[in-house]
Amino acid sequence: MYKIALTIAGSDPTGGAGLQADLRTFQRMGVYGLSIPCVLTAQNTGGVSNILDLPVDFFSDQAGALLKDIRPDALKTGMLHSPDIVEIIAGKIKELSLENLVVDPIIASSTGVALVKEGVSGAVKKFLFPLSKVITPNINEASVLTGMDIRGETEMKDAAVKLRDYGAETVIVTGGHLQGKAVDLLFDGEEFLTLENERLEGEFHGTGCVFSATVTACLALGYSIKESFVKANDFTSNAMKTAFFAGKGMKILNI
Repeated sequence: MYKIALTIAGSDPTGGAGLQADLRTFQRMGVYGLSIPCVLTAQNTGGVSNILDLPVDFFSDQAGALLKDIRPDALKTGMLHSPDIVEIIAGKIKELSLENLVVDPIIASSTGVALVKEGVSGAVKKFLFPLSKVITPNINEASVLTGMDIRGETEMKDAAVKLRDYGAETVIVTGGHLQGKAVDLLFDGEEFLTLENERLEGEFHGTGCVFSATVTACLALGYSIKESFVKANDFTSNAMKTAFFAGKGMKILNI
């Protein structure tokens, strides 16, 4: 019987990020994927040009109808454009006692375009972090969420400790934007686990989405958080090594 994972995220027409990339990752990992879009984007491999919120009532109807019928073994959140959406998601998770929540606290696109309204970061920290199994910010997102200037592994560790204080069971900070080697770091409240990868040349679209979706799929399959972390690091790294140009901008991960 298939394990089931749910993504609640934005729609990316390129398929390189957003719920489309999540669903592709779920399928590759052998997990059946569900999706609830909460925002639409006009974008290509060069960047985001426009964002359209779905009506809050309609989003709530989508979530209510789906979760009344199907219970996911794990779920993840990606681009959540408004604080209202964040609160609805938190309410559904508590109401249904959903487990294995992965929060990818997306704040801006790879090209630097803001993807959330004012108040979203605070709402995610307040309502979703305490319900999460793991959160997966990159160093830029971790910097915004903590107010810290993250320049290396020492600051990544300090940020992970601070982020865990918001209630997340485990914190993974991805360091693909660091200078030098790419370092991903996990902190579970007791110990740190770091994984290094050789930095690859070029700009890549959707790495954070693919990484967090892999973690989600692994949790749905029954792997531990540390096992999920290692598998997501390997899967994303391999997908980057074989990434391709679908358009004129960033590379799409080969998943």
